[in-house]
Amino acid sequence: MSHLYDSWDPQYKTPFGAVPMGKVCYFTIHLPREVVPDFAPCLVLFRTGFKERFIHMNLLSEEADYNVWGCGYVPKYAGVHYYYFAYTHDRQRFYIKKTAGHIGNLNDGDLFQLTVYAEDFDTPEFLKGGIMYQIFPDRFARSGRVHENIPDGRVLRENWGETPWHRPDEHGHVWNNDYFGGDLKGIEEKLPYLHSLGVTCIYLNPIFESHENHRYNTANYRKVDPLLGTNEDFRDLCSEAKKLGISVILDGVFSHTGADSIYFNKYGRYDTVGAYQSTESPYYPWYTFIRYPNEYEAWWGIDTLPNVRETNHEYLTYICGEGGVLDYWLSLGAAGFRLDVADELPDGFLDALRIRVKKNGSEKIVIGEVWEDASNKEAYGIKRRYLLGDQLDSVMNYPFREAIINYMKGMSGRDFELGIMTILENYPKPVVDVLMNFVSTHDIERAINRFGGESCDDKSKDWMATRYLSEHEYWRGKSMLKAAMALMYFLPGVPSVYYGDEAGLQGYKDPFNRRCYPWGQEDQELIDYVAELGRIRRSYKVFREGRLRFLPGSDAVMAFARYYDSVALQIYVNRSEHEQYLDFVVGGEHYAAERVERGELTEDHRVRIAPYDYTVIVCHRRTLED
Repeated sequence: MSHLYDSWDPQYKTPFGAVPMGKVCYFTIHLPREVVPDFAPCLVLFRTGFKERFIHMNLLSEEADYNVWGCGYVPKYAGVHYYYFAYTHDRQRFYIKKTAGHIGNLNDGDLFQLTVYAEDFDTPEFLKGGIMYQIFPDRFARSGRVHENIPDGRVLRENWGETPWHRPDEHGHVWNNDYFGGDLKGIEEKLPYLHSLGVTCIYLNPIFESHENHRYNTANYRKVDPLLGTNEDFRDLCSEAKKLGISVILDGVFSHTGADSIYFNKYGRYDTVGAYQSTESPYYPWYTFIRYPNEYEAWWGIDTLPNVRETNHEYLTYICGEGGVLDYWLSLGAAGFRLDVADELPDGFLDALRIRVKKNGSEKIVIGEVWEDASNKEAYGIKRRYLLGDQLDSVMNYPFREAIINYMKGMSGRDFELGIMTILENYPKPVVDVLMNFVSTHDIERAINRFGGESCDDKSKDWMATRYLSEHEYWRGKSMLKAAMALMYFLPGVPSVYYGDEAGLQGYKDPFNRRCYPWGQEDQELIDYVAELGRIRRSYKVFREGRLRFLPGSDAVMAFARYYDSVALQIYVNRSEHEQYLDFVVGGEHYAAERVERGELTEDHRVRIAPYDYTVIVCHRRTLED
């Protein structure tokens, strides 16, 4: 039976998903034959803050059970548009709205979303089809080199791999001042290892001078932290990585600085006159004081992290001006920036930041930390415009992460498909191609713990510090992690491996998700598995820009195809501990099986998927000669 409307189905809407300005988008609805509208139905469409537009629909065809009404719409303005359909029958008004994520329902439901982006919006090619690797610099690898001019107050841990400190002092403050000595030269020495995994891009957590080991409390935006090395070491890292086809992205922390910094200088560490020391300081206008000097706006009320006024002219120029912080690090070889707490950065700052980054080349990238659907995000009462072509190229894809984690832990296949397709429908295709997909980061517990161990949501830091997975828990966590990584690698976007996940590194929430990489104690079988994922991903263009279509599967097996031009890869991921079989379905594109990359296609055309594993079948489009 025909639906009234289905925003995923090209019978009802083309093209799928977001559209650029100036490109016609076609809509059709299917009304039952017995429904004869009093007037032509209409598409009702609007942007937040603007009046509704009523676009009349024409009768396109009369089918056996329904009539097809349609119209075209050419958007003139970038922004998130919302729409529904309306008609009257026997003088009664009816509406077609959204249920089940994409299906038109009569009267009850939500509004459909149409994202319209700038017609010239494109995203950097270097990341498309690639593999990202996230590194927390203090904990990945240490070169053993002696670093000079180490600031006071730091505790250097002698034994690599011990548990990071987490307990507060007598005043209740956690100083995060223990360091294991990971450095930039250590990362450089491990570039061949990263290359063997297929890595094409390194994302570094903050490297600027800061006085806590996470380095999110910047002390000097123009200087590498002395324990990590020098600015020249960063230039060398970028240069050596480039020889292996690897780019380096920096973490930009621009919503706040450290109180212990050349800008604020609360503790008098620096020779500069900081905002805390004098209202005559050149940095004083950067900050907002409530009662000078001890009461000031701080990030989430943490007094070691004073907020900055991002659109203050002096600050904006310092970061985004010609020869400013952005220009400097891009000139040393950085490929772009991941922006910490992007939803706390005002539009004016993001606009200026993008302009400056892109002046260094269209291939320089800007990725934002946004935890929700970034296409329709509202922050501080403002509808954000991250993905419309004038701010971000990409975001950290937390919605995919939640869908993957929840699916592995029992969510239905239908709900997984809905979660993935909603993002693909709402995000511009240029964004989708460079989405940062992950299952672990420095801000959340490692996926192997989430899968294999107890929940840490109601547990203390002391519990997390001492809790390791049992042998069975590790097996379960590792098995589920492998299947989750297959989803992460093969769905649209760019997989991002959090350092150590591929080696079986464990860790609950901060700081235990930031333990040292286990050199010499790696899970080699897991590393080989991740390397194989990388090999397959980098072997096929479908992962660079190919579309996605879900295939008939089951709750236990997620089946989907990535296709581009004449090639399609059918991918089957088994989340269960039992071997699974599915009938091989070529689908409507007339593709024929050519070979099997992993798994098995039986003689009777059944797909075999091993427990917690995946099968990849390479297909090609049949021609008339076939």
